Amino acid sequence: MDPTGSPAHENPRHGPFAAAELARFATDALVAEGVPATDAALLADTLVTAELWGHASHGLLRLPWYVARLRSGATEAVTAVEVVRDGGAVVVLDGHHGVGQVVAQRAVELGIERARSHGISGVAVRASGHFGTAAYFTRQAAGAGCVALLVTNASPAMAPWGGRAKAIGTNPWSIAAPAGRHGVVVMDLANTAVARGKVYLAAERGEQVPDGWAAAADGTPTTDPAEAIAGLILPMAGPKGYVISFMMDVLAGVLTGSAFGDAVAGPYDPSRRSGAGHFLITIDVAAVSDRADFSARVEALVDQTRGGELSAWADEILVPGELEDRNRQRLAVDGIPLAATTLEALATLARETDVAPPAPLSDTTTGPEVPA
Repeated sequence: MDPTGSPAHENPRHGPFAAAELARFATDALVAEGVPATDAALLADTLVTAELWGHASHGLLRLPWYVARLRSGATEAVTAVEVVRDGGAVVVLDGHHGVGQVVAQRAVELGIERARSHGISGVAVRASGHFGTAAYFTRQAAGAGCVALLVTNASPAMAPWGGRAKAIGTNPWSIAAPAGRHGVVVMDLANTAVARGKVYLAAERGEQVPDGWAAAADGTPTTDPAEAIAGLILPMAGPKGYVISFMMDVLAGVLTGSAFGDAVAGPYDPSRRSGAGHFLITIDVAAVSDRADFSARVEALVDQTRGGELSAWADEILVPGELEDRNRQRLAVDGIPLAATTLEALATLARETDVAPPAPLSDTTTGPEVPA
């Protein structure tokens, strides 16, 4: 199995590439499409960070999808985030169909600021777009001494329990908290058996998907990623995944005044406005507990968990977010491999934007920089 949870793939990978080189290419390509440099660098960093975490499903393979939406006008190249309601601890933002990562970044910065003032804050976001990995944003809040919960809705991927037609998204959510000497503990998950991007990644790599991930359009279980894309992604934990996803849509879509249910368009559709909504709750640890005491308590929880008895199949116990941290340390040194199909799509984008394609490490004279 590779770090994405997919079976070992046969489609060759190329590279590896330094994180900084991939970020350079993505930033330059986005600037060529009219995205302001700072916003382009942010979007690029979210993609490269996903690669470093081992989540290629949310990495560079998505860059051409975002560009297609910019070109069609489904996503505005210049993101204008507007405060439409301000109740102090609770704020409503309108992203006006700008770049989802830029909108979410504004939300997390505002969430931290208001939590500092009020102890807890809620930031509701409407008319945004796909923002990549939710943990990219909740980790920032945790690094600032806050506990954060971020939810978003997404385009339909699963059927409601008992149904057979796509009607509800994967609607992922993330919770992150500072963890003292352990850094940050963080979860980021979709409410389907797998994030839909991993099915697209399997298709990119020419792989089958595992049993239990998806069903064809007629409801028959399938391991063919093409059938899965046209059909259904299955909910995690049966009906539990469905009801969690439904309630996430209440928070991210209905409550925020954004699109919900089958009205949300995903990054895979190059022409439709997304209308995605997000909801962020940020809690300043200092408003609830002495910071040092909280750190000691969460460190104890991590230590107790790691020190538990091992199952026969395991050689260690990890806590949420630890696998991603390890992947980042390794790939920041070794470089990031890309699937052949992803690299081909980037080469096409390089020609279209007149931007130098990413050069692999073998073509550079210096090693990769380890990101902070």
